[in-house]
Amino acid sequence: MARTAKIHRKTGETDIEITIDLDGKGDSVVDTGIGFFDHMLISFAKHGLFNLKIKVKGDLYVDCHHTIEDTGIALGEAIKKALGDKAGIVRFGNFMLPMDETLVLCAIDLSGRPYLVFDAKFNTDRVGYFDTEMTKEFFYAISYSAGMNLHLKEMYGENAHHIIEAMFKAFARALKEAVSIDPRVEGLPSTKGAL
Repeated sequence: MARTAKIHRKTGETDIEITIDLDGKGDSVVDTGIGFFDHMLISFAKHGLFNLKIKVKGDLYVDCHHTIEDTGIALGEAIKKALGDKAGIVRFGNFMLPMDETLVLCAIDLSGRPYLVFDAKFNTDRVGYFDTEMTKEFFYAISYSAGMNLHLKEMYGENAHHIIEAMFKAFARALKEAVSIDPRVEGLPSTKGAL
């Protein structure tokens, strides 16, 4: 069964179309209007082996906030929809990713219970046209709309570009593990019988 989803989310601030295939090859076409954000989402697709198409029209004349946050909401919805009933998934995933002077830890539980723990500090306000404080907002939006417990921790690092990119790549690798199918799992990986 194909684990794909298409989401169209339109508000007075953004118009977003997302298509995701959880069992892809890492192919992507991304246009959010924010170059660095595009780079992060392309990295997410490549390292998670997700086929991803994202087209965003946002109110960038205001700032980048609505575009980034709403993309996180829509991407979380797409992940949740593509997972379907979650039968057979591994459920948990974690990855520790080095990038030059930076080391980032990501851990995920696709429990259906949203929660974000985010521990990182940035020594600059922006990377390109991407406000660094939006990193937390993006992952918060994904965790809540996808219904996942998501922990992201900067173990150490200095360069904001490296820290944010390591977070996106670690998230991709952890999510790839969590959504993968284990043929030994019958039904849902939960003693409750529900996720």
